[in-house]
Amino acid sequence: MTEPRLDFARLRARRAGTYSPPATRPVDDWATDFDHTDPRWVEDPYPIWDDLRQRCPVAHSDRYGSVWLPTRYEDVAAIAHDTKRFSSRSVVVSNRKPPLSAAPSGAVPPISADPPYHQWSRRALLPAFSPRRIGRYEPSTRQFCRQLIDGFAGRHVVDGASEYAQHIPAAVMADMLGFPPEDGPLFRRFIHHALEGLNQPQADREAGISELFEYVRTQIDDHMDRPRDDLTTFFVEAHRAEDGTVDMARVEGSVALMVVAGIDTTWSAIGASLWHLASHPADLDRLRREPSLLPTAIEEFLRAYSPVTMARLVTEDMKWHGCDMKADDWILLCFPAANRDPSAFQRADEVVIDRQLNGHAAFGLGAHRCLGKHLARMEVRVALEAWLERIPEFTLVEGEDVVWSAGQVRGPRRLPLRIG
Repeated sequence: MTEPRLDFARLRARRAGTYSPPATRPVDDWATDFDHTDPRWVEDPYPIWDDLRQRCPVAHSDRYGSVWLPTRYEDVAAIAHDTKRFSSRSVVVSNRKPPLSAAPSGAVPPISADPPYHQWSRRALLPAFSPRRIGRYEPSTRQFCRQLIDGFAGRHVVDGASEYAQHIPAAVMADMLGFPPEDGPLFRRFIHHALEGLNQPQADREAGISELFEYVRTQIDDHMDRPRDDLTTFFVEAHRAEDGTVDMARVEGSVALMVVAGIDTTWSAIGASLWHLASHPADLDRLRREPSLLPTAIEEFLRAYSPVTMARLVTEDMKWHGCDMKADDWILLCFPAANRDPSAFQRADEVVIDRQLNGHAAFGLGAHRCLGKHLARMEVRVALEAWLERIPEFTLVEGEDVVWSAGQVRGPRRLPLRIG
């Protein structure tokens, strides 16, 4: 499939495709040699985390230049709240670690920023993500969901991931940013490269990131010339100094963050929710009978199938909970594992759609709690409401595989559903 037309020749000339990372050596022991891109982790990580919680709650691997994996809620929360000893200057584990000079803002603030810059950056953007502001996009989101369903009306089999879930946050984010709506497929390619292509050669990864920022820069330039009431113009004004100059690096980073983190996370949550309902007919039947239960059920889907794992970098040599951590070691801050910790949640390994006490960490913990949580909740709720309104009965297609994404955002990439 040819990429959407863009304003610059290099992107226009390239063709879209998917990246399959080269095979890495199999994991021998998850406690001492884990790899979050291993096919067994991608397919079903829950038994791995359960085992580690019992025998080695903070695992370690020499892959990616040394990375630690806490699996208990208590440990994940402690690290998330400790911004002095654990830096956010890069939130995706890879074979390259950004230098200390990248702090305190990082490449994509506020998610990559450390204090004190983080507080300012986050505070400047909060008004754009208030519940009232997000509510402006609910009618168009609902209309778009219905249009997607219209597109496969009458069919008996549909891919709930590639034909539904993946399109919704891309369309919403394009609308919010004021980007061409036809660029959705390009966003998905940027996301796949940034979050799943961890084992690419470093030159290829850097080229892909440059491609993303070149696209973002072109869109920002257009907004500088023709300001309008959208998120990109909001970012420009939020980073405009008193003398009128604009910190373009910060604007580019914030917009790039929206393109990557603001889309993949939510489509993964939508897809995982559809997967659960398709494979748990009793829960689907109950939601049909009790539609008012949907917001509570969504919180439980977010807990049980949390899509996002963040990274941190250790700032100094230290012994942490018996672990000899070194400066610049990675920490894989696994919120999904924390949300399955039986010491934090009763019946942690079950999906209880009427769970009342649900202090899940799907949107993170501490200072970096997700800025876009109201947006994500709205998109997931509207997507499920529109689906259940038109497709009250659906199941997994027998004999067809569900494919989950690799990397730090987990969600269905292929979800064959039989409808009707």
